[in-house]
Amino acid sequence: MAPWDREFLGVLVVLATSFVVGGGLGSFGSVEAHNPSDRGVRIQSERGSALVLPLEGLKRNGVVNRRLEYEAQWDDARMTLHDDLLTKGYYTSRVFIGTPPQEFALIVDTGSTVTYVPCSTCTHCGHHQDPRFKPDNSSSYQTIGCTSQDCITQECDAKTHQCKYERLYAEMSSSKGVLGKDLLGFGPTSRLQPQPLLFGCETAETGDLYLQHADGIMGLGRGPLSIVDQLVGNGVMEDSFSLCYGGMNEGGGSMVLGAIPTPEGMVFAKSDPSRSNYYNLELSEIQVQGVSLNLASSVFNGKFGTVLDSGTTYAYLPDKAFEAFKNAIVQQLGSLQAVDGPDPNYPDICYAGAGSDPKELGKYFPPVDFVFEGNKKVFLAPENYLFKHSRVPGAYCLGFFKNQDATTLLGGIVVRNMLVTYDRFNQQIGFFKTNCTNLWSILPAEPPIRPPPAPSSIESPTAPLSPAPLPEGEQTFGSIELVIAFDSNLTTLSSQTPLFISSIASAFSVSSSQVSIEEIKEEEERKVVVRCIVHAVSPHYFSSSGAQALAARLEERTVQLPEVFGAYQLRSWKGLPPSNWDWIHSNKVKVGVIISVLVGVVIMLAAVASLAYWYFAKYRNRDQVKYDNLEEERTNEEETLIGGDQQTLIGDEQL
Repeated sequence: MAPWDREFLGVLVVLATSFVVGGGLGSFGSVEAHNPSDRGVRIQSERGSALVLPLEGLKRNGVVNRRLEYEAQWDDARMTLHDDLLTKGYYTSRVFIGTPPQEFALIVDTGSTVTYVPCSTCTHCGHHQDPRFKPDNSSSYQTIGCTSQDCITQECDAKTHQCKYERLYAEMSSSKGVLGKDLLGFGPTSRLQPQPLLFGCETAETGDLYLQHADGIMGLGRGPLSIVDQLVGNGVMEDSFSLCYGGMNEGGGSMVLGAIPTPEGMVFAKSDPSRSNYYNLELSEIQVQGVSLNLASSVFNGKFGTVLDSGTTYAYLPDKAFEAFKNAIVQQLGSLQAVDGPDPNYPDICYAGAGSDPKELGKYFPPVDFVFEGNKKVFLAPENYLFKHSRVPGAYCLGFFKNQDATTLLGGIVVRNMLVTYDRFNQQIGFFKTNCTNLWSILPAEPPIRPPPAPSSIESPTAPLSPAPLPEGEQTFGSIELVIAFDSNLTTLSSQTPLFISSIASAFSVSSSQVSIEEIKEEEERKVVVRCIVHAVSPHYFSSSGAQALAARLEERTVQLPEVFGAYQLRSWKGLPPSNWDWIHSNKVKVGVIISVLVGVVIMLAAVASLAYWYFAKYRNRDQVKYDNLEEERTNEEETLIGGDQQTLIGDEQL
């Protein structure tokens, strides 16, 4: 996608509105541009409009491009893609933000540099796939002040005094809000653990952004706000990521944040970040049925070169290249019959008679090869340049359109069923034709997910019940005591203890219930010392080597703690031996104890109620006079006396 962005320098062709086959040209197939005062030129074409803006001084402010030193530190997030490129114009992946995590469906977009979701305070946001993000519900959320070093946009909201962002897209949709920082996670199967990242909390959105089903955008472009740049900057993954879109009639696909083993046969083409901050290529020629279009390479690479944008639905060629490509394809169609396109507003190039099985399209449509600089050839099957007609069975339409501009834009249709690796460190992009719905079957199996952070190799409290025996000399700790000094004040630390606990818990890959603060004290010269203990859960303990590894990261300050605490220094740490009471820190045990207590309370109340009922039932008439019974007793006594007297008299008479 392509918002106006004063911080994000560099330009791409921005493709406006064109909705074909229900989804059409993504408003998400645009590219980020400079500010509205730039001398932009809007160019109309059959498929909509394009906005071309001048390229200004290329600054690399905050753009990260580096490789981690140790392979042992590399991690990745293997994620599933959802939706379909041609029905919705985009693919989404699930992202989890906050503590506890809130789930969102975000459009994966290599043409955008900012990630954003609708905020609970949004005054004009559409009805999207998931509930809006609630900052107040996240204990790890941080607001970004206008003077903060994280205020990348250097723009300030005068009312809230928070750092703000704003994006205006070519089709006149827009997004604006404030920047925040929180833990972003990538699913329970991800080896890349949640990281504190900057993102946009939307307060208003318009146009297609307001109408879309997806919640927001995941910015994968080059720039300081990009998720990729931030993750690489945090030192948690290599400077690389991959996308793999599902094929025609399949949809879905996969995404990998981080480096993956290069499949044998992957073709790499150079991508020059100095030309623009976007993923550009040098396309030398296009071949149809093995025959070159016989065009100079400059035709494809004027202005901003050939740009690869995952958020764009279709492909767009400069005028001269499009005409040559279209004619070369049509000449190879033989007996196929030309038909009108699905949208009467556009003169689509469509042909019927190819059947309904996309796997058989190679019998009717010619193969296409893209040849990049250095004679790097990438094969395109028919599904990579055609889309299925929505009204005529067995008909297919050309998914390449005229741009009337010198820039070539390659959207998602070109890379369906193709693994695309954005190797940013080596400034190249790799292409490998494969079945993206079964991508994991062609990649080496990952070892079991280990607890975060990877470099610390601290055993997780959820490790297997029968852990491998420890190496000789290895010790186990039931808990670890940390003493950390912060350049902060007592008020800040005391008010942010939940955030501190969650941050330490994340670093040790334990739950927050396993971290306890034992002491917070303030020293002179704005130093606050915190003594805390991280508890393991029996029967799984911390190893001494794992504890030492994490302590080293704390000493080197490679563990990133929230900036609200200021700079920190690990003063000391020590491992504490396992205790018979370590089980108390188990969440399962705590839940069991709570349930037991509740059951005990219920039983006790029932017993008290039973005793009370018995008491009142037994003694409620104890002090009452039973008049009927007394009268009855008197009558019986009188009868007894009279009878006795009679017997005496008779006896006297006899005597």
